[in-house]
Amino acid sequence: MVAAMQKASTTDFGFDQVPIADKQGRVGAVFDSVAQKYDLMNDVMSFGVHHLWKRFTLEMCGLRKGHQVLDLAGGTGDLAIRQAQIVGSSGNVILADINASMLWQGRDRVIDKGLIDRIETVQCNAEILPFADNRFDCITISFGLRNVTDKATALASMQRVLKPGGRLCVLEFSKPKYESLDKIYDFYSFNLLPRLGSLIAGDRDSYQYLAESIRRHPDQNTLKAMMIEQGGFDEAEVFNLSGGIVALHRAFKY
Repeated sequence: MVAAMQKASTTDFGFDQVPIADKQGRVGAVFDSVAQKYDLMNDVMSFGVHHLWKRFTLEMCGLRKGHQVLDLAGGTGDLAIRQAQIVGSSGNVILADINASMLWQGRDRVIDKGLIDRIETVQCNAEILPFADNRFDCITISFGLRNVTDKATALASMQRVLKPGGRLCVLEFSKPKYESLDKIYDFYSFNLLPRLGSLIAGDRDSYQYLAESIRRHPDQNTLKAMMIEQGGFDEAEVFNLSGGIVALHRAFKY
């Protein structure tokens, strides 16, 4: 019973176990540290391929003129800016992030793109979304779900604010489908990625956490089951990208 109580009171922060109440602050410190170099590091560590992953995600969103969109953990606004260009002046995009440092980076980009009238920035927690039921046609969360403390609660919160007929698209690092690729990916993640973080962002520890958090994130089938069984979605499907290094999960609310 003592072990069960301890398990219920702690959660993963990379490979470490920390009190549940501490995780949000620790993740926040990571993104405070990397916010200014976030986009550059994404380009470097993915060799630019993250743009293709996000393009595929946009295609799977099924966005149309006039749609209402929520981009969670939207950070520097990469997806939100493209979404706003698709939904047009009759639509609306909310760029949401729990981290103020990331959100300020995103807001600056939105202003630079002249889209401040189409994109609203909101600081909020994915587990307790401050929006009305059945509001959004589409919700996206790109490389953010693994940092959420209670993923099941967050998925249920997303399901609540999604309109019937709407869809959720979760783009996230996942489990490589081939053993040879898995070994190469492990070497890159734990040997090269922290060094790149140190050289470019001046922060080795945050990118060590990145590598560890990916390994703690549910694999493709586990997350798909969570979407339905704990999130309350009616249907879910998985698209493996780059051999499963990244996966797009798409879930529907009927």
